[in-house]
Amino acid sequence: MGDTIFGKIIRREIPADIVYENDDVLGFRDLNPQAPVHVLFVPKKPLPTLNDAQPDDAELLGKLLIAAAGYAKQEGLAEQGYRTVINCNEHGGQTVFHLHVHLLAGRRFTWPPG
Repeated sequence: MGDTIFGKIIRREIPADIVYENDDVLGFRDLNPQAPVHVLFVPKKPLPTLNDAQPDDAELLGKLLIAAAGYAKQEGLAEQGYRTVINCNEHGGQTVFHLHVHLLAGRRFTWPPG
């Protein structure tokens, strides 16, 4: 599952505030939240970046987004809205090299982000 902090969370080697789990995806609260609600959805299969995803990962990538949307609906966040973000590599803002989707909600967002 990779030797990143996310791999260690998936293996339960370090604690996290887990809010979602199925066979393929784990969701947990970000330790450095950028919004009132900031949850990370990670595949249990390690993929360092979005660039590393292959065509046979398409279903897994879809499951990440479905998990985030389902969580937003379950928590009553969907109607007002939320943001999902995937950062890729250093200039894209990625700091943990295990692909993950940020779900941010609980405040109004603007574009461009700033």
